[in-house]
Amino acid sequence: MERSILHLDLDTFFVSVERLLSPELLKKPVLVGGTGGRGVVAACSYETRKFGVHSGISMKLARQLCPEAICIKGNSSTYMKYSDLITEIINESVPIFEKTSVDEFYVDLTGMDRFFGNYAFATELRQRIIKESGLPISFGLSPNKTVSKVATGEAKPNNQMRVDAGFEKLFLAPLSIRKIPSVGKVTGQKLIAMGVERIKTIQQMPVEMLTAVLGKNGQKIWQRAQGIDDSLVKPYSERKSISSERTFNLDTIDITRLKNTVTTMVDTLCFQLRQANKMIGCVSLKIRYSDFQTHTKQCKIPYTSAEHIILPVVEALFKSLYQRRILVRLIGIHFSDIVSGHYQIDLFDDNEKELNLYKAMDHLRKRFGASSVMRASTLDVKTIRSGHNPFDGSPPLLLAHRKA
Repeated sequence: MERSILHLDLDTFFVSVERLLSPELLKKPVLVGGTGGRGVVAACSYETRKFGVHSGISMKLARQLCPEAICIKGNSSTYMKYSDLITEIINESVPIFEKTSVDEFYVDLTGMDRFFGNYAFATELRQRIIKESGLPISFGLSPNKTVSKVATGEAKPNNQMRVDAGFEKLFLAPLSIRKIPSVGKVTGQKLIAMGVERIKTIQQMPVEMLTAVLGKNGQKIWQRAQGIDDSLVKPYSERKSISSERTFNLDTIDITRLKNTVTTMVDTLCFQLRQANKMIGCVSLKIRYSDFQTHTKQCKIPYTSAEHIILPVVEALFKSLYQRRILVRLIGIHFSDIVSGHYQIDLFDDNEKELNLYKAMDHLRKRFGASSVMRASTLDVKTIRSGHNPFDGSPPLLLAHRKA
């Protein structure tokens, strides 16, 4: 059976929500993100892009490029409310869908053509989302996820596009190589250096040539350029919480050890959140004493996956909860109210330096293991000198130290 995959993407989501709440922003250049001196652009309107503005650049540079832009500090809770609304509409309408971010969805419509015209059904779904949310949204419909995602990008703003089976290569051929998902800045520069600027050129290349230059990723890019993608739509299910606990071999009252244990657990859990493209809205701390009395305290927070936001909250919970001053048997951290979303949504209180630090640390953790990057403050002098990881015994230990 020919597959039919729908890709939906809310147009300039944060900006569109702000315009919905403040109609005077319509057709004006708008920047959403950190408004401080070192803030970062989380989203920008189409009116700013002709000046070279895009998400991820510093707000200071964006203001220089587009001085007339209106700068707004985002509100993650508001955006998540609208994201949840769209998710519920899609969930009510289709049998299988995948939520890949706060504003992006895949839907598997395979087989529904026997009952509906899939393009007509997708059009009705888009119109319902626009009517019930008030937000613009675009879609692409094709036999696979890659072509549908590219089609959505070509349909924007606030439009739709269908690519029929057998026309995938023809559709992709004239487009820039940067349109292929997974072709980032570095890969794009390598391909341009080879004289490859359009997807058509990749389509005509032997796959071995691309693999020799880009490794395994080269084969994936070559397949996507041909319009080949067998990846499945993963059924959406929202995990409600994640947690970590540490039971000490010997009950302890060492306050430094307790705080370091808490810090390490927060770092590990936050890394897991970012890897899964998730954020949390509630933090809990649990302490079990040597007499087995257990005390728990929690705190609601703005949606985030950043240690420098979460850790101070956890430390405050620990300070208010640890009052008995007797031996501790177990300490645990529980993250709940989990939602899907880019780390980008955290940028309203972050700066470019912080963002780059998280990217670098997460890259090292993915390559060398979750415990390969640790705070120097959580290690004793002997451990630092030996260069060994106290948690898994692996020889290489890469240390990152920054303020909490």
